[in-house]
Amino acid sequence: MTDDPAAAAILSLLAERQPEASICPSEAARRLDPAGWRNRMVEVREAAVRLAAAGRLVVTQRGSPVDPAAARGPIRLRRPEA
Repeated sequence: MTDDPAAAAILSLLAERQPEASICPSEAARRLDPAGWRNRMVEVREAAVRLAAAGRLVVTQRGSPVDPAAARGPIRLRRPEA
């Protein structure tokens, strides 16, 4: 997924944080396009779904893991526990 800019942004941000830390998808969207980040949110959420399906990411709501394809509303992204 390194050829996927949204996935790369998500993974890069997570690599910069503590292992247990999470990020907001908007952080990845802002990394891709600081001025037009809102237009990149769908792309970032779709990348999160792919990364979660590959076991490289956990999507949470209110601290609990959720199915990223079914999640509505605010989500957070974190690395899977080792």
